[in-house]
Amino acid sequence: MKHSVIVKIPHSSNILLELDDSNSPKTVNDFIEKLPFTVELNVWGDEIYTSKSPISQPEENAKSLVDLYDVAYWPTGKAICMFYGPTPIGNQEEITPASPVNIIGKIMSPDKTILNDIHSERAIFSLKS
Repeated sequence: MKHSVIVKIPHSSNILLELDDSNSPKTVNDFIEKLPFTVELNVWGDEIYTSKSPISQPEENAKSLVDLYDVAYWPTGKAICMFYGPTPIGNQEEITPASPVNIIGKIMSPDKTILNDIHSERAIFSLKS
């Protein structure tokens, strides 16, 4: 099942995510049940990740490499990760999380250049109405 989620960032454009429970159903279900929630955003290379989220799931079909615009849950830090380019580790053509992540969806915002303007700030994750 797919779910549309909005990431509302004050003084910036919202980010649209599409969660898909085909890879990590328990993680996506936990995510949806905990909405809405507020977290801090951080940046690591071309990855936006959150402070500790209310989601608490172990690795579920976890991956060490992700695809461009993947959205994932990082069990180690209980964080939501949005990948829009390379991270500081791994090979040049690969997007490598700090440790394995559960893939939960994709970034669907039509203008993905807004991701480059995100810095450390607060964001609200909620279901798109």
